[in-house]
Amino acid sequence: MSRPSPKAVAALAATAVLLALPFYLDEFWLQTGLFAMSAAIGAIGLNLLTGATGQLSMGHAFFLAVGAYGYVYLASGPEPRLAGLGLPTPLAFAGAVVLAGVAGGLFSPIAARLRGTYLGIASLALIFIGQHVLFNAERVTGGFNGRDVPPLELAGFRFDDTPELVVFDVPLGALERLWFLAVLLLVPAAWIARGILRGRPGRAMNTIRDREVAAAVMGVPVARYRAGVFVLSSMYAGAAGALLALSFRRTVPDYFGMFLSLDYLAMIVIGGLGTAAGAVAGAVFVSVLPQLLTRFGDDLPLVAAPGSGGVSPAEAARILYGAAVVAVVLFLPGGLTGAWTRLRATSSRRRAARPLTRLEKEEQPV
Repeated sequence: MSRPSPKAVAALAATAVLLALPFYLDEFWLQTGLFAMSAAIGAIGLNLLTGATGQLSMGHAFFLAVGAYGYVYLASGPEPRLAGLGLPTPLAFAGAVVLAGVAGGLFSPIAARLRGTYLGIASLALIFIGQHVLFNAERVTGGFNGRDVPPLELAGFRFDDTPELVVFDVPLGALERLWFLAVLLLVPAAWIARGILRGRPGRAMNTIRDREVAAAVMGVPVARYRAGVFVLSSMYAGAAGALLALSFRRTVPDYFGMFLSLDYLAMIVIGGLGTAAGAVAGAVFVSVLPQLLTRFGDDLPLVAAPGSGGVSPAEAARILYGAAVVAVVLFLPGGLTGAWTRLRATSSRRRAARPLTRLEKEEQPV
């Protein structure tokens, strides 16, 4: 019987730790972790599109909005001034992911024909279209004030504060329950993306990114891959958007703007282009930093509450990870995961070059 690989053991251990954390973290860290895991799912999708296939997308926030508002519309019942289908919430969550994929599919003919800056500009138009729809389709979106998000209910289990649930003498409220949901979404999302990147589709995507003409000569259907990856990335964004809506408990149009798309681009650049692990690392860095600055900003120089004369936590966070993007581009082309890989390789070379001790020499086979 073969032994599991060290990476598989590490992944299982990391998953076990994530599942145990809600029993020890307070509300602030639970909320921060939820934002990080939601962002990680969306960043994995964008990394498949931009990092692996080389398609620059500035409209990722649009597909997050489709996922968030799609879930709210499908799960909410009709009200006097608001429309809704009142579907079972698990079906509404799956429907939101499908809606985001359909939106990506409608845009995929453009994505299949454009590349680089041209695709980035074309996808940027989605942000302006989305903002117009979110603010004006009040029956669906609630307009400027947004809409309340119905809690997810799965097989009689509600991801909400009620009914009361106590496990190991720890009361599990909405944040703790949503944490488990986020882990159960993030782990398969990362596993699927890792399988795609390490398999034949991943090699084809990398070839399209690096040598598009060579990929076409080798028989890779370039347009089909471009369109398919765009749809897959949109579905990842839809899942992230629906999870974000459940975490916020209310959808607001202002959140799904251009800055959110820039945040996601920063995530994949800082973490490392073309890897699922890089997307997760970058998402944690970019999404956790504003929360930390908000929580501990009073103890930091130049960081102050908005309107008080100093730099607000959100502005300070963007300055810091903007500097991180510049540092990565100049000094760490592979991002955080690339730096970790080089560090491990250097450590392995040093161990291999270390002279053997007397005891190790005696243990060598003759």
